Amino acid sequence: MTEDLYLLFQQYPSVETDTRKLKKGDIFFSLKGPNFNGNDYAGEAIERGASYVIADEKQAGIHEKVILVDDVLSTLQDLAGFHRRQLDIPVIAITGSNGKTTTKELVHAVLSTTYKSYTTQGNLNNHIGIPITLLRIKPDADFAVIEMGANHMGEIAGYCHYTQPTHGLITNCGKAHLEGFGGLDGVRRGKGELFDYLRKHKKAAFVNADDEDLVRLSEGIESVISYGMNEAYLTGSIIDSAPFLTVQLGSSMDHLEIETKLVGTYNLPNVLAAATIGKYFAVAPEKIRSGIGMYEPSNSRSQLIEKENNKIILDAYNANPSSMKLAIENFNAIQHPGKILVLGSMAELGDSSIEEHESIIELIKKYYWKQVILVGSEFEKIPHPFIQFQTSLEASDYLAEKKYSHSYLLIKGSRSVQMEKVLEAL
Repeated sequence: MTEDLYLLFQQYPSVETDTRKLKKGDIFFSLKGPNFNGNDYAGEAIERGASYVIADEKQAGIHEKVILVDDVLSTLQDLAGFHRRQLDIPVIAITGSNGKTTTKELVHAVLSTTYKSYTTQGNLNNHIGIPITLLRIKPDADFAVIEMGANHMGEIAGYCHYTQPTHGLITNCGKAHLEGFGGLDGVRRGKGELFDYLRKHKKAAFVNADDEDLVRLSEGIESVISYGMNEAYLTGSIIDSAPFLTVQLGSSMDHLEIETKLVGTYNLPNVLAAATIGKYFAVAPEKIRSGIGMYEPSNSRSQLIEKENNKIILDAYNANPSSMKLAIENFNAIQHPGKILVLGSMAELGDSSIEEHESIIELIKKYYWKQVILVGSEFEKIPHPFIQFQTSLEASDYLAEKKYSHSYLLIKGSRSVQMEKVLEAL
């Protein structure tokens, strides 16, 4: 079945899972979820010009363009795996608790200066997005950079099965998705499944030499290419971070300086990872510099926004205890008299939620702030002296009333709290 379907895919090399985005000639995969059933839209997909519809329920109808399979999702993944096996190119897999999207974008930016590189679009880093990403790789590809997100054990191992990475990178193992992984040790083992695959198949890993967890997880991998602040294949350090990060690479790169559009010293390992991969794959130093320097974060990921008389770091795409701590400490280091924290609750922490939110409150208390505004039910459960709101809209109304000016704000929280809505008041 997979080989026959691949012949159709070669004729119609574009897949879609949403009829609203369907283009004429796409192969439509009728995926199911908790609140939708793609089989119900098979007829609409054909009307919109789908070349074929892959379905797993008879309700999709009898039509020459409807192909019935046992399970649409596994069929999509099998097709992606088959397509991957036709590609004789380096495939770099990137996972981690924090910074994986930024690192993925930086790596892609560097490689794209010299090669034809394909990468994960947006946050398509799950069991649906990864196979779709693979199927979007064209025959002209020199590289593929695949982001892998995970919130439970076995997930990364499953992705590796059909992605078959030749190289891999774990940004870090922090306190993210503790509920699904069962604690920090579970996070290490879950993210470490990428290194397990590379070790078993004698592939290569890019490793942050400053991170003891990652060094330990990479033991036994046949080829390790390291980066860090001291002894490594590529070293680097921070020259400036006010407000944007400027990095100086080590002697092996002639002390090349790179001015980035990234906010936060915590982005140093992400920059070094991209520079290391560029160097390893023979990208010229000046192109490494231009690739990294031209990348500008978007989608609420450490964006620096100037609005009216205020400066705002918008880092509201997601949050966990590790990234929240780094963001607060980085913000504290910025020299400005009018710093305001606007923080939303952190999700998916399970039994550790109260303890982790208490730790964040204790960290906040260590420093001076013009104002602290906390949002969400998790912060509500803990006694604290700060302004508290249930929703980001309530916080937005408060800020609209206060009309702060000449202030510097950090807005951060988990996706579920939608902290970007606070911007509307500024």
